[in-house]
Amino acid sequence: MLINIENGEKELILQAHAYNVSLSPSGKFTLYYQISDSSWYCIDNATKKHIALTKDLDVSFYNEKYDMPILPYPYGISGWAENDDFVFINDAYDIWKIDPKGKKDAVNITNNYGRDNAIRFNYIRLDKDEIYIPCKEEILLHAFNTKSRAEAYYSTNFEEAKNPKQLIRSEHKYRYPIKAKNAEKYIWRRENFQEYPNLRLSNRDFEKNTLLSDANHQQKNFLWGNVEMIKWKSFSTHQDTLEGLLYTPENFNPQKKYPTIVYFYERNADNIYYHWIPNPSRSIINPSVYCSNDYVVFIPDITYTTGQPGQDAYDAVISGTKYIKENYDFIDTNRIGIQGQSWGGYQVAYLVGRTNIYAAAMAGAPVSNMISAYGGIRRKSGVSRAFQYECGQSRIGSSLWEDPKKYIENSPIFFADKVTTPLLIMHNDNDGAVPWEQSLSLIHI
Repeated sequence: MLINIENGEKELILQAHAYNVSLSPSGKFTLYYQISDSSWYCIDNATKKHIALTKDLDVSFYNEKYDMPILPYPYGISGWAENDDFVFINDAYDIWKIDPKGKKDAVNITNNYGRDNAIRFNYIRLDKDEIYIPCKEEILLHAFNTKSRAEAYYSTNFEEAKNPKQLIRSEHKYRYPIKAKNAEKYIWRRENFQEYPNLRLSNRDFEKNTLLSDANHQQKNFLWGNVEMIKWKSFSTHQDTLEGLLYTPENFNPQKKYPTIVYFYERNADNIYYHWIPNPSRSIINPSVYCSNDYVVFIPDITYTTGQPGQDAYDAVISGTKYIKENYDFIDTNRIGIQGQSWGGYQVAYLVGRTNIYAAAMAGAPVSNMISAYGGIRRKSGVSRAFQYECGQSRIGSSLWEDPKKYIENSPIFFADKVTTPLLIMHNDNDGAVPWEQSLSLIHI
C-alpha cells in the first residue's frame, strides 16, 4: 500500500505477498522478492509498473541449501546507490548491481570472483547513518570461504565490475569492523576455537594491528583443545559426503582412549572457527568444557530430505559415529555418548530406538509423538504447531491427514520398546516451544 503523506491517499500496489517489501531510500521504488519464481522485482512508484530484476539471470538468488519443505528465501540485498539509481542484490557468492528500472543490464559487481573461488561476499556498512552505498569510494566486504571456512576482509568499489582486493585472510572467524568517524582507523575482532575474539586496532590494511584487550587472560590457566574438519559417506541412498567437527583435548595423546560425546543440531561445520566460551548452557554440549575435561566431542552435520527427518538423522549421525569409531584409534568405542536439545533432543530420542551404539544418551525437551504434538500450540507464541511439521523444521511436508504414516514413522514413541540405551530426559513445564507432556509420554511408555 502506497500512502501519500501530504494528503493521505492510499493505493494498493501489491497483495497476497509472502515476503518482506521495502522502499528505496528516496521512495522511488518498492522492492520485493517473489517466492513463487524466486526472483526480485521492483515497482516504479510513479508508473506502478512491476519490473523483473533477476528473473532472467543465470544464477539463483534464493538459499540453495534450504532444505525445509517450503519455498526458500533470498540471500538479501546490500543496499542502494545514490538517488536510487541502482540496487545491489546478493546471490550465494557475489553482489549484483541492478538498474531498478530494468533498462540497463545487470552487472556482477564482484566480477564472479566469489563464485569462482567459493567465497561468499557481504557488504560491510561502516557508517550507521549511511543511506546510500558510497559506490565511488573504496568499501569493505566480508568474505567467507564456503570450502575452507576461512574468513577475510576485501576492498573494492561498486562503480564497475572487478575482482575485490584481499586485505587480510586467515583461519579465523572475522566479526564486522567498526570505523572511526574521522580517521582511517578500525576496531575489529577475529576468533577461532583457541583464540578469544579480543579487540584489535589497525589501519585499513588490517595486517598490522594492535591488540587492545585481553578479555580472557585466564584461559591460559586451563586446558583447551583443538578442532578439525572430517568427512565421511552418509548411509543415505546417494551416499552423500558429509562434514563434521572433531574436537580433541589440548594435551592430546594418540595412544590414549578417550570418552566421546556426539552432539548435533542441523549443520555446524561452518562454525569450525567459533570460539566456545566455557559457560553453563541450556542443555547443549560445550566443546571447550568437555575437551578441558579430557573428552573428545564430535559434531556431525545432517542433511535432510522431505518426509523422513528421523531417518535422515540416522543416516548422518550413525554413519559419522561409525566412521570415527573405525578410523580414530583414540576413540573409546565403549564410552560414546550422544546428546541433543529440542530438535536435537527429538532426534536423540528417535536414534536410541533404532540403535544401541551409544553407552548413554541425553535428550533435552524432545518431541516423542508427532501426532499429538501436531495438534498443540507453541505456548510462548500461541502459534499452532502444525506448521512446523508440514513446512518447517520437522520437514514432514504434508498434513497429518494426507500422510499419517510419516508421522508414525518419525515418532520416537513408536520405537520406545526397542530402547536399551540408558536415556536421560530433561524438560520443564515452562517450555514455550515443546510441550513438556511430550517427554512424559515417552517416559510413561
